[in-house]
Amino acid sequence: MNEKIYDLIVIGGGPAGLTAGIYAGRAMLDVLVIEKDRAGGQITLTSEVVNYPGIIQTSGEKFGEELKKQALGFGVEFLNDEVVEMNFENDIKIIKTKQREYKTISVVIATGASPRKLGFVGEKEYTGRGVAYCATCDGEFFTDLDVFVIGAGFAAAEEAIFLTKYARKVTVIAREPEFTCAKSIADKVLNNPKIEVKFNTEILEATGDGQLKKATFKNNVTNEIFKYESESGKPFGIFVFIGYEPQSKIFKDHVEVDNYGYIKTNEDLRTNVSGVYAVGDIRPKKLKQVVTAVSDGADAAMSVEKYVIELREKLGIKKEEKKEQFKVVKENMEFLDSNLKEQLAEIAKKFENEIELVVLKDSSEKSIEVENAVKDISSVSEKIKFTSYEQGENLDIEKLVNIERFPTIAILDKDGNFSGIKYSTVPGGHELNSFILAMYNVAGPGQKLSDETLEKIRVINRPINIKIGISLSCNNCPETVQSAQRIAIENKNIQVEIVDIMTFKDFKEKHEIMSVPAMVVNDKGIFFGRKNIDEVLHFI
Repeated sequence: MNEKIYDLIVIGGGPAGLTAGIYAGRAMLDVLVIEKDRAGGQITLTSEVVNYPGIIQTSGEKFGEELKKQALGFGVEFLNDEVVEMNFENDIKIIKTKQREYKTISVVIATGASPRKLGFVGEKEYTGRGVAYCATCDGEFFTDLDVFVIGAGFAAAEEAIFLTKYARKVTVIAREPEFTCAKSIADKVLNNPKIEVKFNTEILEATGDGQLKKATFKNNVTNEIFKYESESGKPFGIFVFIGYEPQSKIFKDHVEVDNYGYIKTNEDLRTNVSGVYAVGDIRPKKLKQVVTAVSDGADAAMSVEKYVIELREKLGIKKEEKKEQFKVVKENMEFLDSNLKEQLAEIAKKFENEIELVVLKDSSEKSIEVENAVKDISSVSEKIKFTSYEQGENLDIEKLVNIERFPTIAILDKDGNFSGIKYSTVPGGHELNSFILAMYNVAGPGQKLSDETLEKIRVINRPINIKIGISLSCNNCPETVQSAQRIAIENKNIQVEIVDIMTFKDFKEKHEIMSVPAMVVNDKGIFFGRKNIDEVLHFI
C-alpha cells in the first residue's frame, strides 16, 4: 500500500489556516491541518468578535470552533502535533512532526505570531507573579485587584475592556499620545468608567516580594516619575500587549523571510519556494485582523488548487475520489462530540494494554462533571476501564495515588499500578489532548523518546512530585503538561498532578500563582511558562 500523499498540509490552525483548509477541502483536495495547540489560534483568546462582516457578535472561542466544524464538514483532517522539521526541496514536500513524517504536494504556513516582551526591569522576574500576556488565560486571577495594561494598539484596547470583567480598576499605559487602533474601540476604552488611560507614559520597573507589589512609571512629556504600590500588600497585575512577533524561526532556512522575520509572499500568497504558501500574521501586511487572515487563506487555497492539479498531472499521481464531500457535524451535548469519539476510538485501537481511569470524587458539582466526562471517554473502547469512588470509600486506592484533593482522575496501568499521572480537573479544553496522550503513553506503545532523553529520565533516583497549575483556556499549558507526564511514565520516582487552579483556589493561593502554566516541584520550587521535556528535566 502506497504511503498517503496529501494535496495540502496546513501548518497552523488559526483563522487563516482553517480558511485555507475549508476552501481546499471544498475543492475536493485531501487536506491535513497540523496545530500544536488548539484549532482557532489567537482568536480563541479574544472575548468578543464584533468586526467580522456578517457576524454581529460572537466570542473568539466560538468563532474558532465554528471554523473547525466547517473544515471538518469538507473532509479536512486535523492533527494535534508540533512540526519540528521539513524538506521543501522536491515536488513532494516532507513535513516532520514530533510523532511522525507526512508527505504533501503543497504547504500553507499559517503559524501566526506570539506576544512580544517589552524588556522593562522586573518583567522576566515577575512573569507569572503578576506580569502576564494573556487576559483570557490569566484575567480571572486579578479579580477585585488593580491591573495595568501596557500598549496603545487594538490588542491593548480590547484586552483592557475584557479585564474590566475582573479587575477593580484598569490603567492603560501608552507611550503614544493616542491610541493607534480604530477610533470605535479607542472610544470604548476612553469612555469606560473602570479604565484610566495615561498617554505618553512608559513603565520603568516592576518590583515586589514573592508577587508583584510595586511599579514605577514615567511621563515622557513632563518627565514626571510616579510610582504605584498595591494596597495592604495585595498583588496587582501588569498585562503587556505591545504587538506580536512572527513564529517563523523554524522556516528561516527553508523559505525567504524579511528583516523582521515575516515570510515574504507574492500576490498569490506563494513564498519563494514553489508549492509553499504563507497566510495570516506570519507574512508582512498592514492590517492584522481576522478578516484579512481569512482572505489570505481563501486566496492561498485557490492558488494551491491550481498548483496541485498541475503537479499531479505532471508527476502522474492519481488520487482516490472523495466518497463524501460534505460531512455533517452535529452538536452533541455529551463531553465528546461524535467526531472526537471516532478519533479517540481509533487511537484506543492502537493501545497495547488496557488502562483504568479511576475517579475519586466528593459531593461537589465539579465531581459530577468530571465523572461524566470520564464515563464518556471510557465508552469509546473496552481497553479503557472506568471506576469511581466516593471520598473515603476506597482508602487503598486513595493511598496508592497519594490523593490530595477531590475530584481527581488517576490513570492506572494494566496491572492496576498507579502510572504517576492524575488530573484534578475536567480533562477538557486545551488539556483534552494531553489526557488522551497520557492514556496512550500508559497503555503503550506510547510516544517515542530518544535514547539520550530516556537516559536523562531514568537516572533520576529520588522521589519528585510535580504539580502543574493550569487553566483549561490556556494554550501554553499543554506542552508543559505533556512533557511532565511523559517523564513520569518512564520513571516511577516521579508523579505528576494537573491542577485546575480556578477550581482549587487554595492551591493557587498557597503558591501565589498569578499565571499559568505554573509547575510546582516538591511543593517548593515554582516555574512558570511553556516547557518542553528537556526544560522540565532541567528544572527538576
